[in-house]
Amino acid sequence: QIYYRAMPFVYPPSSRKKIRQLPRVFQAFRDRNYRLLWPANVCTNISRFSQITLLSWLVLELTESPLLVALVGFFASAPMLLFGLAGGVLADMLNRRTILLISQAVSLTVSVAMLVLLWTNNALYWHSYVVAFTTGLSFTLDMPSRRSLIHDLLGRGGVTNGFALDSAGQSVSRMLGPAMAGALIATVGVTGGYFAVTFVYFLSIGLLWNLQVPINIGIVTTALDAIFSNMVRGLEYVRGEPLLVGVVLITILMNVMLFPYQNMVPVVAKNVLEVGPGLMGILLAMDGLGAMIGAIVIASASKLRYHGRLYAAGTTLCLVSLLLFSVSRSYVLSLPILLTIGIGAGIFSSLQGAIVVLLATEELRGKALGVMSLAIGTGPFGALFIGIVANMKGATFALGLNGVIGLFIIGLIAFFVPAIRRPILVDPE
Repeated sequence: QIYYRAMPFVYPPSSRKKIRQLPRVFQAFRDRNYRLLWPANVCTNISRFSQITLLSWLVLELTESPLLVALVGFFASAPMLLFGLAGGVLADMLNRRTILLISQAVSLTVSVAMLVLLWTNNALYWHSYVVAFTTGLSFTLDMPSRRSLIHDLLGRGGVTNGFALDSAGQSVSRMLGPAMAGALIATVGVTGGYFAVTFVYFLSIGLLWNLQVPINIGIVTTALDAIFSNMVRGLEYVRGEPLLVGVVLITILMNVMLFPYQNMVPVVAKNVLEVGPGLMGILLAMDGLGAMIGAIVIASASKLRYHGRLYAAGTTLCLVSLLLFSVSRSYVLSLPILLTIGIGAGIFSSLQGAIVVLLATEELRGKALGVMSLAIGTGPFGALFIGIVANMKGATFALGLNGVIGLFIIGLIAFFVPAIRRPILVDPE
């Protein structure tokens, strides 16, 4: 209600014409509900990225073990592998707004519980894994609904712009979340950081409460056989679309070989670059800043056709930069390298969901996004792999090994899946 009361001030009647004339990069904000969904997503992601940074630093301080730090990322992404398809099915079966509200309520409850443990000095390192897993489960079950809502609100013609702006918002969160967490750790500790995380979850729930969206399907089916049959349909559909096969393979590559590097940044910051939590937060924030730049580039594109080529190019840029980060021993030099990783990740994230939504039919959209969630769910294997290698050979060696393997695999995908190089025709509705 506070948001709606502020709306006449933020968007007074005299400026409504200007809203309709927003530059192309911001065209999705013409929709009133998208102006609620976007900041709600930003708040959710700020809390999520802040929480991962807080938990990783807490485990590092308590254990000094790269493997145990990597397990934070393992448990945060494990729900994607276990329940990714279920999230896509639920997005097609239930009210998507309701799914978002329930998931945020669960995340808020877990955040409050961790805050109490920290406040009473009863927090142990394994508590971080429970919190990471529960929050990851909430994110897994609501992510297909968030992405499907973008199409519901904007239509086919606005999908690419809407996803790019949503990716830009996620990039802002990846920048603000770790930076905020690092600054709070340096000033008020992990406990103070959790106060901020809890407050931002409250803001997200308030925005989602005022969201007005149509019910996607009137008949709700809860039988397990129906759920599993829909999962199978989603897998069969994706398998029959060569471009989607390529997108899924690249998504697996990024989540196994690239994104686990974020779990090692606190280790590299403390043990290699020898900086404190404040500067570590800035280091992580550079990734988010770059991702925002990459997402804005995609959002500004007026007639994008070769989605797959850009998707693969963004992935390649990330992996080359990861290799450079593994050999950097300078904090100042590491900043632009992580910025470049972020730019590639921003291009990747902007096009990932957009390609799926553009190709899938209304009936299969949520299921296809569920398959994408399953691909994202391979992240735990990457977190475990990089943690074990880092424990044996060091964090920088593990990062370099991931970069080399990743570049080899992206070359194979580009060669054996030619559909990734073909255009997608997008006709505005």
